[in-house]
Formats: sequence, C-alpha cells, structure tokens
Amino acid sequence: MEHIIEVNWDEAAGVWYAVNDSIPLALEGKSFDALIDRVKVAALELIELNGKIGTPVQLCFKGTRRERIA
Repeated sequence: MEHIIEVNWDEAAGVWYAVNDSIPLALEGKSFDALIDRVKVAALELIELNGKIGTPVQLCFKGTRRERIA
C-alpha cells in the first residue's frame, strides 16, 4: 500500500512538517532529511499499531517549500 506524505516548510517556525491522514501522521523536523528519517520510523509503527500491516508499505514524499524574498 502506498501512503502519500505531504511535506511542507513552515517559514515562521523554521521547521519542516509532514502530515498524512491515512496513517495518521503529523511530525516536524529542523531539516528535510531528518524529518524523512523520523517519518519512516513513525509511519511503520503507526501502521503496525493500527493493524494495517500485511502488505508491502511504500511512502511517497511530496514536498513544498515557499519563501518570501521581498
């Protein structure tokens, strides 16, 4: 099963955050790579806790970063 993880930059807070409703998941991290690592661990734990493990799990990360420059 594929889960699409939305990853966005919060300029005001200075953090990346990831959300997914089907797992459900909401995490943040100071760097994009650190957040991806956290999501991989947490997503598998949440999927197992919700009894949804049994088929291969794939995560698809879709990221957006917007910054005001002027």
